[in-house]
Amino acid sequence: MTKILGLTGGIASGKSTADVFFRDKQIPVIDCDQIAHDILNRDEKGYELVLKHFGTSILKSDRSINRSELGQIVFNDKKQLETLNGITHPLIFQEIQAKIALNNMNKNSLVVVDAPVLFESNGQKYCDFTLLIAIPESLQMKRLMLRDHLSERAALKRIRSQMPLSQKEKLADFVINNTGTKQDLKSKLEKLLLNIKGEDLYGMS
Repeated sequence: MTKILGLTGGIASGKSTADVFFRDKQIPVIDCDQIAHDILNRDEKGYELVLKHFGTSILKSDRSINRSELGQIVFNDKKQLETLNGITHPLIFQEIQAKIALNNMNKNSLVVVDAPVLFESNGQKYCDFTLLIAIPESLQMKRLMLRDHLSERAALKRIRSQMPLSQKEKLADFVINNTGTKQDLKSKLEKLLLNIKGEDLYGMS
């Protein structure tokens, strides 16, 4: 039976580096950000539902959703963000379940579900165990501003739209602090995998 490791962390915390590590270990990764992106493509159900609520002002000239425009709306209005999440989360969950079922059929022992809002959506109840990649807010701000070319104010709004780190730490089974280099993070993930194997959490001890 496939075991599910829920991977989460704040924006710009280092989840993408963790994804690369797991894939290099031949462990499948289900990327919820990618799913969230795909369900807003034209001809998808999410596209129609989002358009119905937010209107045509969020469309580009080719009638694709202007994701930057949509982000500006929801990260400046908590109720709008909740509405968007209410539309997209069920669709994302359906796709996750389909991908997990496929990995069960393929007899993969461990699958990572990379979900930025894992705890906000109560997704941990569908996981066998959870991993939080944690970084201090000051470092998170610096990385996010550099990565996405955001102002300090815009970066802070995005960070504050997610559950506080202290609350996530209480919910996670494993916490890795990512304040060093990418290699430091990979070394910590290597130790985590050994720990998981040692406890026979996915049938490999």
